[in-house]
Amino acid sequence: MTTISKRRRTISPPALIALSFAITIVVGTLLLKLPFATYTPISWTDAFFTATSATTVTGLSVFDINTTLTLFGELIVLFLIQIGGVGFMAFAVAMLMILGRKVGMKNRIFIQESFNYQSIGGTIKFLREILLFVFIAEGIAFIALSFFWVPEFGWKHGLYYSLFHVISAFNNAGFSIFPDNLESFAGNSAVILILSSLFVIGGIGFIVVVDIWHKRSIRQWALHTKMMVYGTLILNAIATLFLLILEFHNEKTIADLSFIDKVWTSYFQAVTPRTAGFNMMAVGNMEESSLLLTLLLMFIGGGSASTASGIKLTTFMIIILATLSYFRGIKEPHIFKRTIKAELIVRSMAIAAVSSCVVFTALFLLSITESIPFLPVLFETISAFGTVGLSMGITDDLSSAGKVILCVVMFLGRIGPLTLFFLLIRAKKESYHYSYDQVQTG
Repeated sequence: MTTISKRRRTISPPALIALSFAITIVVGTLLLKLPFATYTPISWTDAFFTATSATTVTGLSVFDINTTLTLFGELIVLFLIQIGGVGFMAFAVAMLMILGRKVGMKNRIFIQESFNYQSIGGTIKFLREILLFVFIAEGIAFIALSFFWVPEFGWKHGLYYSLFHVISAFNNAGFSIFPDNLESFAGNSAVILILSSLFVIGGIGFIVVVDIWHKRSIRQWALHTKMMVYGTLILNAIATLFLLILEFHNEKTIADLSFIDKVWTSYFQAVTPRTAGFNMMAVGNMEESSLLLTLLLMFIGGGSASTASGIKLTTFMIIILATLSYFRGIKEPHIFKRTIKAELIVRSMAIAAVSSCVVFTALFLLSITESIPFLPVLFETISAFGTVGLSMGITDDLSSAGKVILCVVMFLGRIGPLTLFFLLIRAKKESYHYSYDQVQTG
Protein backbone atom coordinates (compact mmCIF):
# COMPACT_ATOMS: atom_id res chain seq x y z
CA MET A 1 0.00 0.00 0.00
CA THR A 2 2.89 2.33 0.79
CA THR A 3 4.40 1.69 -2.65
CA ILE A 4 1.06 2.38 -4.32
CA SER A 5 0.55 5.66 -2.45
CA LYS A 6 4.06 6.80 -3.36
CA ARG A 7 3.38 6.12 -7.01
CA ARG A 8 0.17 8.12 -6.83
CA ARG A 9 2.00 11.05 -5.27
CA THR A 10 4.68 11.03 -7.96
CA ILE A 11 4.27 13.84 -10.45
CA SER A 12 5.70 13.31 -13.91
CA PRO A 13 8.07 15.98 -15.31
CA PRO A 14 5.59 17.12 -18.01
CA ALA A 15 2.86 17.47 -15.37
CA LEU A 16 5.16 19.45 -13.07
CA ILE A 17 6.17 21.77 -15.92
CA ALA A 18 2.51 22.46 -16.70
CA LEU A 19 1.70 22.84 -13.00
CA SER A 20 4.54 25.33 -12.47
CA PHE A 21 3.20 27.55 -15.27
CA ALA A 22 -0.36 27.26 -13.90
CA ILE A 23 0.72 28.24 -10.38
CA THR A 24 2.71 31.20 -11.71
CA ILE A 25 -0.34 32.39 -13.67
CA VAL A 26 -2.60 32.14 -10.61
CA VAL A 27 -0.12 34.06 -8.43
CA GLY A 28 0.29 36.68 -11.16
CA THR A 29 -3.49 37.08 -11.45
CA LEU A 30 -3.84 37.67 -7.70
CA LEU A 31 -1.01 40.22 -7.68
CA LEU A 32 -2.46 42.14 -10.63
CA LYS A 33 -5.81 42.37 -8.80
CA LEU A 34 -4.20 44.21 -5.89
CA PRO A 35 -5.49 47.80 -5.62
CA PHE A 36 -2.03 49.34 -6.02
CA ALA A 37 -1.23 47.28 -9.15
CA THR A 38 -3.56 49.31 -11.39
CA TYR A 39 -4.69 52.93 -11.69
CA THR A 40 -8.27 51.80 -12.22
CA PRO A 41 -9.70 48.40 -11.19
CA ILE A 42 -9.59 45.65 -13.80
CA SER A 43 -11.80 42.57 -14.02
CA TRP A 44 -10.67 39.12 -12.90
CA THR A 45 -10.82 38.01 -16.54
CA ASP A 46 -8.48 40.81 -17.67
CA ALA A 47 -6.10 40.13 -14.77
CA PHE A 48 -6.08 36.41 -15.61
CA PHE A 49 -5.57 37.13 -19.31
CA THR A 50 -2.66 39.52 -18.65
CA ALA A 51 -0.99 37.12 -16.20
CA THR A 52 -1.37 34.25 -18.68
CA SER A 53 -0.04 36.36 -21.55
CA ALA A 54 2.99 37.45 -19.49
CA THR A 55 3.80 34.01 -18.05
CA THR A 56 3.51 32.33 -21.44
CA VAL A 57 5.58 35.22 -22.89
CA THR A 58 2.89 35.96 -25.47
CA GLY A 59 2.38 39.72 -25.34
CA LEU A 60 -1.33 39.93 -26.15
CA SER A 61 -2.94 42.61 -24.01
CA VAL A 62 -6.52 43.68 -23.40
CA PHE A 63 -5.48 47.17 -22.23
CA ASP A 64 -2.66 49.68 -22.56
CA ILE A 65 0.03 48.56 -20.10
CA ASN A 66 1.46 52.02 -19.39
CA THR A 67 -1.85 53.78 -18.66
CA THR A 68 -3.56 50.91 -16.81
CA LEU A 69 -0.84 49.37 -14.65
CA THR A 70 1.12 51.19 -11.98
CA LEU A 71 4.88 50.75 -11.65
CA PHE A 72 4.19 47.83 -9.29
CA GLY A 73 1.86 46.25 -11.85
CA GLU A 74 4.40 46.65 -14.65
CA LEU A 75 7.10 45.07 -12.48
CA ILE A 76 4.77 42.13 -11.82
CA VAL A 77 4.35 41.68 -15.57
CA LEU A 78 8.13 41.92 -16.01
CA PHE A 79 8.69 39.30 -13.30
CA LEU A 80 6.17 36.94 -14.92
CA ILE A 81 7.86 37.41 -18.29
CA GLN A 82 11.29 36.51 -16.90
CA ILE A 83 9.96 33.50 -14.99
CA GLY A 84 7.90 32.31 -17.95
CA GLY A 85 10.70 32.77 -20.46
CA VAL A 86 13.46 30.86 -18.71
CA GLY A 87 11.14 28.58 -16.77
CA PHE A 88 9.91 28.38 -13.20
CA MET A 89 11.76 25.12 -12.56
CA ALA A 90 15.05 26.64 -13.70
CA PHE A 91 14.68 29.46 -11.18
CA ALA A 92 13.57 27.05 -8.44
CA VAL A 93 16.63 24.85 -8.92
CA ALA A 94 18.82 27.97 -9.16
CA MET A 95 17.53 29.07 -5.75
CA LEU A 96 18.49 25.68 -4.31
CA MET A 97 21.98 26.11 -5.75
CA ILE A 98 22.30 29.64 -4.30
CA LEU A 99 21.17 28.41 -0.87
CA GLY A 100 23.75 25.64 -1.04
CA ARG A 101 21.15 22.86 -1.12
CA LYS A 102 21.81 19.61 -2.93
CA VAL A 103 19.98 19.26 -6.24
CA GLY A 104 18.49 15.78 -6.29
CA MET A 105 17.93 13.42 -9.19
CA LYS A 106 14.25 14.39 -9.48
CA ASN A 107 15.10 18.07 -9.98
CA ARG A 108 17.77 17.15 -12.51
CA ILE A 109 15.19 15.18 -14.48
CA PHE A 110 12.83 18.17 -14.41
CA ILE A 111 15.58 20.42 -15.80
CA GLN A 112 16.32 17.85 -18.49
CA GLU A 113 12.63 17.73 -19.48
CA SER A 114 12.21 21.53 -19.36
CA PHE A 115 15.08 22.21 -21.76
CA ASN A 116 14.96 18.98 -23.82
CA TYR A 117 18.50 18.28 -22.67
CA GLN A 118 19.95 15.01 -23.97
CA SER A 119 21.08 13.43 -20.68
CA ILE A 120 20.74 13.88 -16.93
CA GLY A 121 24.51 14.19 -16.57
CA GLY A 122 25.69 17.79 -16.80
CA THR A 123 22.22 19.34 -16.27
CA ILE A 124 23.40 21.52 -13.37
CA LYS A 125 26.35 22.84 -15.36
CA PHE A 126 23.99 23.39 -18.30
CA LEU A 127 21.59 25.37 -16.08
CA ARG A 128 24.43 27.53 -14.71
CA GLU A 129 25.53 28.37 -18.24
CA ILE A 130 21.96 29.25 -19.26
CA LEU A 131 21.41 31.61 -16.33
CA LEU A 132 24.84 33.19 -16.86
CA PHE A 133 24.08 33.70 -20.54
CA VAL A 134 20.68 35.25 -19.75
CA PHE A 135 22.30 37.69 -17.31
CA ILE A 136 25.10 38.64 -19.73
CA ALA A 137 22.84 38.99 -22.81
CA GLU A 138 20.24 41.10 -21.04
CA GLY A 139 22.92 43.16 -19.29
CA ILE A 140 24.81 44.04 -22.48
CA ALA A 141 21.58 44.86 -24.34
CA PHE A 142 20.35 47.00 -21.43
CA ILE A 143 23.54 49.10 -21.48
CA ALA A 144 23.47 49.41 -25.28
CA LEU A 145 19.80 50.44 -25.44
CA SER A 146 20.27 52.92 -22.58
CA PHE A 147 22.83 54.81 -24.68
CA PHE A 148 20.04 55.66 -27.13
CA TRP A 149 17.01 56.00 -24.85
CA VAL A 150 18.51 57.89 -21.89
CA PRO A 151 19.32 60.97 -24.05
CA GLU A 152 15.82 60.77 -25.55
CA PHE A 153 13.73 60.07 -22.42
CA GLY A 154 16.01 61.10 -19.55
CA TRP A 155 17.79 58.94 -16.98
CA LYS A 156 14.75 57.72 -15.07
CA HIS A 157 12.52 56.79 -17.99
CA GLY A 158 15.36 55.89 -20.34
CA LEU A 159 16.80 53.25 -17.99
CA TYR A 160 13.40 51.84 -17.09
CA TYR A 161 12.21 51.66 -20.70
CA SER A 162 15.46 49.93 -21.65
CA LEU A 163 15.17 47.37 -18.84
CA PHE A 164 11.53 46.59 -19.60
CA HIS A 165 11.98 46.13 -23.34
CA VAL A 166 15.24 44.19 -23.02
CA ILE A 167 13.63 41.58 -20.73
CA SER A 168 10.52 41.51 -22.90
CA ALA A 169 12.59 41.07 -26.07
CA PHE A 170 14.97 38.38 -24.80
CA ASN A 171 12.07 36.32 -23.50
CA ASN A 172 10.14 36.81 -26.76
CA ALA A 173 7.23 38.41 -24.87
CA GLY A 174 6.47 41.41 -27.07
CA PHE A 175 5.07 43.53 -24.23
CA SER A 176 5.78 47.23 -24.66
CA ILE A 177 4.97 50.22 -22.48
CA PHE A 178 4.75 52.51 -25.51
CA PRO A 179 1.16 53.16 -26.73
CA ASP A 180 1.98 52.15 -30.32
CA ASN A 181 4.34 49.33 -29.33
CA LEU A 182 7.49 50.12 -31.40
CA GLU A 183 5.87 51.74 -34.45
CA SER A 184 7.42 55.13 -33.60
CA PHE A 185 10.89 53.54 -33.93
CA ALA A 186 10.31 52.23 -37.46
CA GLY A 187 13.58 52.47 -39.38
CA ASN A 188 15.64 53.10 -36.22
CA SER A 189 18.57 50.77 -36.93
CA ALA A 190 19.99 50.88 -33.38
CA VAL A 191 16.74 49.91 -31.66
CA ILE A 192 16.01 47.30 -34.34
CA LEU A 193 19.44 45.66 -34.08
CA ILE A 194 19.50 45.54 -30.28
CA LEU A 195 15.98 44.23 -29.74
CA SER A 196 15.89 41.88 -32.74
CA SER A 197 19.24 40.37 -31.73
CA LEU A 198 17.78 39.66 -28.30
CA PHE A 199 14.65 37.87 -29.42
CA VAL A 200 16.45 35.99 -32.20
CA ILE A 201 19.04 34.71 -29.71
CA GLY A 202 16.38 34.01 -27.09
CA GLY A 203 14.23 32.20 -29.64
CA ILE A 204 16.99 30.11 -31.17
CA GLY A 205 17.18 27.90 -28.10
CA PHE A 206 19.45 27.54 -25.08
CA ILE A 207 20.80 24.20 -26.34
CA VAL A 208 22.04 25.93 -29.49
CA VAL A 209 23.60 28.78 -27.51
CA VAL A 210 25.48 26.41 -25.19
CA ASP A 211 26.62 24.26 -28.12
CA ILE A 212 28.02 27.31 -29.96
CA TRP A 213 29.58 28.51 -26.70
CA HIS A 214 31.59 25.30 -26.28
CA LYS A 215 32.38 24.52 -29.92
CA ARG A 216 34.25 27.25 -31.76
CA SER A 217 34.25 25.45 -35.12
CA ILE A 218 31.07 25.22 -37.17
CA ARG A 219 32.05 21.68 -38.18
CA GLN A 220 31.80 20.62 -34.53
CA TRP A 221 28.28 21.94 -34.10
CA ALA A 222 25.53 19.41 -33.43
CA LEU A 223 23.03 18.76 -36.22
CA HIS A 224 20.31 20.54 -34.26
CA THR A 225 22.51 23.64 -33.94
CA LYS A 226 23.30 23.70 -37.66
CA MET A 227 19.64 23.31 -38.60
CA MET A 228 18.57 26.09 -36.23
CA VAL A 229 21.28 28.57 -37.26
CA TYR A 230 21.07 28.05 -41.01
CA GLY A 231 17.29 27.61 -40.93
CA THR A 232 16.85 30.86 -38.98
CA LEU A 233 19.10 32.83 -41.34
CA ILE A 234 17.38 31.51 -44.47
CA LEU A 235 13.84 31.91 -43.15
CA ASN A 236 14.51 35.44 -41.86
CA ALA A 237 16.08 36.48 -45.16
CA ILE A 238 13.18 35.11 -47.23
CA ALA A 239 10.55 36.65 -44.91
CA THR A 240 12.31 40.05 -45.00
CA LEU A 241 12.47 40.07 -48.80
CA PHE A 242 8.80 39.10 -49.17
CA LEU A 243 7.57 41.66 -46.63
CA LEU A 244 9.67 44.39 -48.26
CA ILE A 245 8.15 43.62 -51.66
CA LEU A 246 4.58 43.20 -50.39
CA GLU A 247 4.55 46.33 -48.20
CA PHE A 248 6.79 48.56 -50.35
CA HIS A 249 3.93 50.69 -51.71
CA ASN A 250 1.54 50.30 -48.78
CA GLU A 251 0.88 53.87 -47.63
CA LYS A 252 -0.44 52.63 -44.29
CA THR A 253 2.82 50.91 -43.33
CA ILE A 254 6.22 51.73 -44.91
CA ALA A 255 5.52 53.57 -48.19
CA ASP A 256 6.58 56.94 -46.74
CA LEU A 257 9.91 55.65 -45.35
CA SER A 258 13.26 55.86 -47.13
CA PHE A 259 14.51 52.69 -48.82
CA ILE A 260 16.98 51.89 -46.03
CA ASP A 261 14.32 52.43 -43.37
CA LYS A 262 11.95 50.22 -45.35
CA VAL A 263 14.54 47.44 -45.32
CA TRP A 264 15.17 47.79 -41.57
CA THR A 265 11.46 47.87 -40.75
CA SER A 266 10.70 44.91 -43.03
CA TYR A 267 13.49 42.95 -41.39
CA PHE A 268 12.15 43.66 -37.90
CA GLN A 269 8.59 42.78 -38.88
CA ALA A 270 9.85 39.58 -40.56
CA VAL A 271 11.72 38.26 -37.51
CA THR A 272 9.24 39.35 -34.82
CA PRO A 273 6.65 36.62 -35.58
CA ARG A 274 9.22 34.03 -34.40
CA THR A 275 7.81 34.69 -31.63
CA ALA A 276 8.69 38.12 -30.25
CA GLY A 277 5.41 39.97 -30.80
CA PHE A 278 6.79 43.49 -31.17
CA ASN A 279 5.61 45.42 -34.20
CA MET A 280 6.90 48.39 -36.18
CA MET A 281 4.09 48.16 -38.71
CA ALA A 282 0.43 48.53 -37.76
CA VAL A 283 -0.55 44.88 -38.18
CA GLY A 284 -4.16 45.70 -39.02
CA ASN A 285 -2.97 47.87 -41.93
CA MET A 286 -0.71 45.26 -43.52
CA GLU A 287 -1.57 43.62 -46.84
CA GLU A 288 -3.49 40.35 -46.58
CA SER A 289 -0.62 38.55 -48.30
CA SER A 290 1.74 39.85 -45.61
CA LEU A 291 -0.66 38.71 -42.92
CA LEU A 292 -0.78 35.20 -44.41
CA LEU A 293 3.03 35.07 -44.42
CA THR A 294 3.04 36.24 -40.81
CA LEU A 295 0.56 33.50 -39.91
CA LEU A 296 2.95 30.88 -41.26
CA LEU A 297 5.91 32.36 -39.39
CA MET A 298 3.95 32.47 -36.13
CA PHE A 299 2.88 28.84 -36.50
CA ILE A 300 6.48 27.74 -37.15
CA GLY A 301 7.84 29.64 -34.15
CA GLY A 302 11.39 29.44 -32.77
CA GLY A 303 13.66 26.72 -31.45
CA SER A 304 13.29 23.92 -28.92
CA ALA A 305 14.23 24.73 -25.29
CA SER A 306 13.94 28.44 -26.04
CA THR A 307 11.77 31.35 -24.96
CA ALA A 308 9.74 30.91 -28.17
CA SER A 309 6.85 28.60 -28.99
CA GLY A 310 5.10 27.36 -32.15
CA ILE A 311 5.73 23.93 -33.63
CA LYS A 312 9.44 24.88 -33.73
CA LEU A 313 11.68 25.50 -36.74
CA THR A 314 13.39 22.08 -36.66
CA THR A 315 9.98 20.38 -36.67
CA PHE A 316 8.99 22.36 -39.75
CA MET A 317 12.31 21.60 -41.47
CA ILE A 318 12.07 17.86 -40.77
CA ILE A 319 8.55 17.72 -42.23
CA ILE A 320 9.74 19.56 -45.37
CA LEU A 321 12.80 17.29 -45.68
CA ALA A 322 10.68 14.15 -45.27
CA THR A 323 8.17 15.36 -47.86
CA LEU A 324 10.88 16.22 -50.40
CA SER A 325 12.62 12.90 -49.79
CA TYR A 326 9.37 11.02 -50.41
CA PHE A 327 8.80 12.73 -53.75
CA ARG A 328 12.42 12.13 -54.73
CA GLY A 329 12.18 8.45 -53.83
CA ILE A 330 14.70 8.71 -51.01
CA LYS A 331 13.90 6.33 -48.15
CA GLU A 332 15.58 8.30 -45.38
CA PRO A 333 15.88 12.11 -45.47
CA HIS A 334 19.25 13.61 -44.70
CA ILE A 335 20.82 17.03 -44.16
CA PHE A 336 24.39 18.17 -43.46
CA LYS A 337 25.53 14.60 -44.21
CA ARG A 338 23.39 13.24 -41.37
CA THR A 339 20.31 11.02 -41.65
CA ILE A 340 17.07 11.96 -39.91
CA LYS A 341 15.66 9.08 -37.86
CA ALA A 342 12.18 7.81 -38.66
CA GLU A 343 11.27 8.40 -35.01
CA LEU A 344 11.97 12.14 -35.40
CA ILE A 345 9.83 12.31 -38.54
CA VAL A 346 6.87 10.68 -36.77
CA ARG A 347 7.45 12.96 -33.75
CA SER A 348 7.43 16.04 -35.99
CA MET A 349 4.25 14.92 -37.72
CA ALA A 350 2.62 14.37 -34.33
CA ILE A 351 3.62 17.84 -33.13
CA ALA A 352 2.19 19.46 -36.26
CA ALA A 353 -1.01 17.40 -36.02
CA VAL A 354 -1.63 18.15 -32.31
CA SER A 355 -0.84 21.84 -32.87
CA SER A 356 -3.26 22.02 -35.80
CA CYS A 357 -5.97 20.38 -33.69
CA VAL A 358 -5.46 22.91 -30.88
CA VAL A 359 -5.66 25.85 -33.30
CA PHE A 360 -8.70 24.44 -35.12
CA THR A 361 -10.59 23.69 -31.89
CA ALA A 362 -9.91 27.18 -30.52
CA LEU A 363 -10.85 28.79 -33.82
CA PHE A 364 -14.10 26.80 -33.92
CA LEU A 365 -15.02 27.87 -30.38
CA LEU A 366 -14.13 31.52 -31.06
CA SER A 367 -16.30 31.49 -34.18
CA ILE A 368 -19.20 30.64 -31.85
CA THR A 369 -18.45 33.13 -29.06
CA GLU A 370 -17.28 36.10 -31.16
CA SER A 371 -18.93 38.16 -33.91
CA ILE A 372 -15.64 39.30 -35.46
CA PRO A 373 -14.42 38.73 -39.06
CA PHE A 374 -12.63 35.44 -39.66
CA LEU A 375 -9.11 36.66 -40.54
CA PRO A 376 -8.56 38.72 -37.36
CA VAL A 377 -9.81 35.79 -35.24
CA LEU A 378 -7.53 33.35 -37.09
CA PHE A 379 -4.61 35.75 -36.66
CA GLU A 380 -5.33 36.15 -32.93
CA THR A 381 -5.63 32.38 -32.41
CA ILE A 382 -2.35 31.47 -34.09
CA SER A 383 -0.65 34.41 -32.38
CA ALA A 384 -1.85 33.02 -29.04
CA PHE A 385 -0.74 29.47 -29.84
CA GLY A 386 2.68 30.62 -31.03
CA THR A 387 2.84 32.92 -27.95
CA VAL A 388 3.68 35.73 -30.36
CA GLY A 389 1.48 38.60 -29.24
CA LEU A 390 0.86 40.23 -32.61
CA SER A 391 -2.75 41.30 -33.07
CA MET A 392 -4.96 42.95 -35.64
CA GLY A 393 -6.47 45.00 -32.82
CA ILE A 394 -9.32 42.78 -31.62
CA THR A 395 -7.93 41.57 -28.27
CA ASP A 396 -9.82 44.07 -26.10
CA ASP A 397 -13.02 43.45 -28.14
CA LEU A 398 -13.15 39.76 -27.25
CA SER A 399 -15.86 38.48 -24.92
CA SER A 400 -14.93 36.99 -21.54
CA ALA A 401 -15.39 33.51 -23.00
CA GLY A 402 -13.13 34.40 -25.93
CA LYS A 403 -10.41 35.67 -23.59
CA VAL A 404 -10.54 32.46 -21.55
CA ILE A 405 -10.28 30.38 -24.74
CA LEU A 406 -7.18 32.33 -25.79
CA CYS A 407 -5.71 31.88 -22.29
CA VAL A 408 -5.99 28.11 -22.71
CA VAL A 409 -4.40 28.35 -26.17
CA MET A 410 -1.51 30.47 -24.82
CA PHE A 411 -0.96 28.00 -22.00
CA LEU A 412 -0.96 24.98 -24.34
CA GLY A 413 1.28 26.80 -26.80
CA ARG A 414 3.83 27.57 -24.08
CA ILE A 415 4.03 24.12 -22.50
CA GLY A 416 4.19 22.61 -25.99
CA PRO A 417 2.10 20.01 -27.84
CA LEU A 418 4.33 17.12 -26.73
CA THR A 419 3.92 18.01 -23.05
CA LEU A 420 0.17 18.11 -23.64
CA PHE A 421 0.35 14.74 -25.36
CA PHE A 422 2.27 13.13 -22.47
CA LEU A 423 -0.21 14.63 -19.97
CA LEU A 424 -3.22 13.13 -21.73
CA ILE A 425 -1.86 9.81 -22.94
CA ARG A 426 0.16 7.17 -21.14
CA ALA A 427 2.63 5.48 -23.45
CA LYS A 428 2.66 1.70 -23.39
CA LYS A 429 4.81 -0.87 -25.10
CA GLU A 430 3.06 -3.46 -27.24
CA SER A 431 4.40 -7.01 -27.13
CA TYR A 432 2.60 -8.02 -30.31
CA HIS A 433 2.57 -7.02 -33.97
CA TYR A 434 -0.29 -7.20 -36.47
CA SER A 435 0.14 -8.12 -40.11
CA TYR A 436 0.45 -5.35 -42.71
CA ASP A 437 -2.34 -4.39 -45.10
CA GLN A 438 -2.90 -1.76 -47.79
CA VAL A 439 -4.71 1.55 -47.26
CA GLN A 440 -5.35 3.97 -50.11
CA THR A 441 -4.12 7.52 -49.50
CA GLY A 442 -3.94 10.72 -51.54
